[in-house]
Amino acid sequence: MIFTANCLLILLPTNPGIPYLIMLLKFIQICFLTLFTCLSCHSQKHRQLSNSPKYEFRAAWIATVENIDWPKKGQYNTELQKQDFIRILDEHKRSNLNAVMVQVRDACDSYYARSTEPWSEFLTGVQGKFPNPFYDPMSFMITEAHDRNLEFHAWLNLNRATFRKATSITPDHISNRKPEWMLTYDGQKLLNFGIPEVRDYITNVVVNIVKYYDVDGIHFDDYFYPYQVTGQVLKDSETFKKYGNGFANIEDWRRNNTDLLILQISEAIKRTKPHVKFGISPFGVWKNFSPQTPEGSHTQAGQTSYGHLYADTRNWLQQGWIDYIAPQIYFDRNHPKVSYTELSKWWMENAFGKHLYIGHGVYKIKAGWSLSEAPAQIRLDRQFPQIDGGIFFSSKSLTENYGGFQDSLRVDFYRKPAIVPSMPWKDNIPPLAPQKVFITRKEDGKPTLTWQPGEPASDGNENTYYAVYRFERNEKPDFQRVDKMLYVGRQNVFTDFTAEKARGYVYHVTSFDRLHNESVTSATALIEYGEK
Repeated sequence: MIFTANCLLILLPTNPGIPYLIMLLKFIQICFLTLFTCLSCHSQKHRQLSNSPKYEFRAAWIATVENIDWPKKGQYNTELQKQDFIRILDEHKRSNLNAVMVQVRDACDSYYARSTEPWSEFLTGVQGKFPNPFYDPMSFMITEAHDRNLEFHAWLNLNRATFRKATSITPDHISNRKPEWMLTYDGQKLLNFGIPEVRDYITNVVVNIVKYYDVDGIHFDDYFYPYQVTGQVLKDSETFKKYGNGFANIEDWRRNNTDLLILQISEAIKRTKPHVKFGISPFGVWKNFSPQTPEGSHTQAGQTSYGHLYADTRNWLQQGWIDYIAPQIYFDRNHPKVSYTELSKWWMENAFGKHLYIGHGVYKIKAGWSLSEAPAQIRLDRQFPQIDGGIFFSSKSLTENYGGFQDSLRVDFYRKPAIVPSMPWKDNIPPLAPQKVFITRKEDGKPTLTWQPGEPASDGNENTYYAVYRFERNEKPDFQRVDKMLYVGRQNVFTDFTAEKARGYVYHVTSFDRLHNESVTSATALIEYGEK
């Protein structure tokens, strides 16, 4: 006798007798254990899926520097670049991401037309060379992202002016026009934050983007002052003498320079377009704990954001200068010196009411990171409401499905869509509900809902995108249940292809403004579908 269950193969003897009865009893016992295990696994999987939150920031960093993610190295044809970027967005949309952080400034260069800085060599092969045929990459990317209801955060590098391996630098590049603004460190030229005109220059770059492009956010990474390299000296002592402003030591002065820059950019964004978010993705460790720094994390990092990069990111949150923090916690949970668990806990306690998105280093999967680490980190994050979501570095780690992680997102963690969490300190007025909701039936009987946008709310905000919920007849609506949310998107039409005949359904349509405040349900959307 042969029995298979859950890939278990059991052979039972055909000869009768006591041994056979003993084997039969053992066989029945194994069957029950196998069945129990299967049910437990199914139950656990169901709990994981049903635990998917309605509000969660889900993003990927799309790195352009050195052609990490886009465009492909040597691919300088406009149409091929467009096709590849659309492919990337489609992959992320299938994974139910709701935002992308796209690098549009690598080294005082640009990926957008309305810039005073030259075109990036990673876009066209030679710095300053125009795209051929001409197009505005950032304008194109924003449109494609918004068409898929993905937030677009323009990611800029702050300090870098040139690369060690730069193959071309234009004569009008800022490093050539303003050599007195430059610091040379580890083979690169960096902007000197201690010079007030440099801070103005960077701020104007940001304002130019915010003014002319429909970005959802401005995003900086971890490069402020450079990571320290043995044998290298940062030669800004003359700048310190000139602009020291009474500071007793150069390190406090450097931190103040970065503070002034972040505050200046924050205020400029708010003046230009108040709805645009401002976020930072710093190195994961602000300060290590010690008797002298009791507010630090229980870590033993060799360099810290505060002590070596002169970036007091905790202070920026505390002062309300930034809207979100995305610390790069690219460590595993059991790291002996820099534990993911410890750092995520520390950031939860130090976000000061602003959004906390964890930066996940899933690129490490290709280098041998345990396949269970990234999923375990997401499970850990979801235990704490203080964590508002995550960002993955980098995009190709997902699109190339490192270790099957993208599959895990699609079949489990991100199987259902999620809404970007709202920011009540920026906008807490919900939009008005959609209006004129109609239902028609396709030839196969499937219901199609159409509606019109609601009128602008009291703050002038309009309907940006919509959600469609479906409940059973006589079921009490619960709009926090993501399993009831069938559609999230910018189109004002939806066909319910999963509707079953002889079932009574009640549909609700709500709207969201661009800062993700949700309207009340449209009363005219209470429509029953089904055949008795």
